[in-house]
Amino acid sequence: MRACRRIVVWSLVVLFAGAAHAAPVASDYQTAMQLAAQGQDVQAAARLRERMKHVEWDDAWHDRLEAAASLLESRSQFSVDIDLSNAPMQLALAGGYISGKPAPDKASTWPVGALSLIAPGGGHAWLGRWRDAGVAAMMVWPMIGLTLWAARRRMGPVTVFFALITIWLWSGVIFSALSMAEREAAEAYMQWWQGLWGATGLPGRPW
Repeated sequence: MRACRRIVVWSLVVLFAGAAHAAPVASDYQTAMQLAAQGQDVQAAARLRERMKHVEWDDAWHDRLEAAASLLESRSQFSVDIDLSNAPMQLALAGGYISGKPAPDKASTWPVGALSLIAPGGGHAWLGRWRDAGVAAMMVWPMIGLTLWAARRRMGPVTVFFALITIWLWSGVIFSALSMAEREAAEAYMQWWQGLWGATGLPGRPW
């Protein structure tokens, strides 16, 4: 009977000791998730790695902290090269997701910029933004025509005036197309990254 009591007592001691140990780790983890949700990925990853120094390597929390830090560091750099080798459980869980949904290609803005430079509205058309392409064309092409018309008639100041407006509108169209391309790439990456986070089974949502 005494032996049974001792076993029960020691089991309770181990259980409560483990819970007491996990509580501060979980608290720090949640704080890091809150920082990440505010866009402070670098600070959140640093906090997780600092907490790892005080967690035994065979503790389940060690792998969670490592995986979360790696994912947050990758998001801060929009990187698709995410190393989860130091978190075997999360790596195994994420394997199916990565094989079924490859990482999106990095943003390639040069075709969009080149098309917008050659033909105003072409960059937007490349992105499938036909309405924006039409607006861009209606803004720039008439001004190009007016500039050429004034130049043929040697209307010096008027030609310069039209040319300056054309350059201003044209540069705005190029910037708009590049911004849209970068935003679409960023949105695709974030969707993929959030899916990867969910696939790893990590607690919390840092967004």
